[in-house]
Amino acid sequence: MPELPEVETVRRGLAPVMEGQVIAHAQVNRPDLRWPFPERMAQRLTGAHVLQLRRRSKYILADLSTDETLLIHLGMSGRMLVSGDPLGQFVHDHPMPEKHDHVVFDMDNGARVTFNDPRRFGAMDLMSTRAVDAHPLLARIGPEPLGNAFTESHLVERLKGRNTPIKSALLDQKIVAGLGNIYVCEALFRSGIHPARRCVRISAARISTLVPIVRDVLEDAIAAGGSSLRDFRQADGELGYFQHSFDVYGREGAPCKAPGCTGTIHRIVQSGRSSFFCPKCQR
Repeated sequence: MPELPEVETVRRGLAPVMEGQVIAHAQVNRPDLRWPFPERMAQRLTGAHVLQLRRRSKYILADLSTDETLLIHLGMSGRMLVSGDPLGQFVHDHPMPEKHDHVVFDMDNGARVTFNDPRRFGAMDLMSTRAVDAHPLLARIGPEPLGNAFTESHLVERLKGRNTPIKSALLDQKIVAGLGNIYVCEALFRSGIHPARRCVRISAARISTLVPIVRDVLEDAIAAGGSSLRDFRQADGELGYFQHSFDVYGREGAPCKAPGCTGTIHRIVQSGRSSFFCPKCQR
């Protein structure tokens, strides 16, 4: 499933063709994805001016002139693909419709944005812009890791006394928004912290070091266009490339990349998810 860098990469790709533009025509080709689409979704979107595109955790939010906000979740295989861009950033002509093109936005600038989702685990919803923070998917989410509210003191306070593994704590969306398995593994490697170490056994000083490291990992991934492991594509259809820079994720049995380290990458399963780490570098 796309994590924060992949979603942010898609948002940045959509912004030039959607922000400040009108949805000339919205087409909804099925009644539901992960859950039913809102009533009259196509009619409510057609003619709406897209004021801004923003991201909250792993969700893209499009604020509209109708005082509603469109929530987009890519799910496991969802892709937002742009064609016919008059700005010249996307050279693709409008393709022939495909089987899994579930929602299509024709913008008044000639661009087309297509939501394609073969597995149908993605979702869209419409809500009052004033009530976005109260939406069930967003109401209990913690601070954005790239925002000012994600501070050393916040993380130390939220992890203080917790007897859960640090890997599980960082995946808790109530503590910090948008972190997923890949980038938590990478951040813990850079910090030298073993994924199974209990939070209560990690000093406040070590926990504090995680904040800038998490930010650096995410910013590096965004700069590389995210990670393409299976289905992820950027808005222009290109792959992300951060997977070529993984230090530990997916590298079980491979030599550790840390200078001077003779260890190999190990894998353990935590709460049904694979954790990759170097037992010599991470304690």
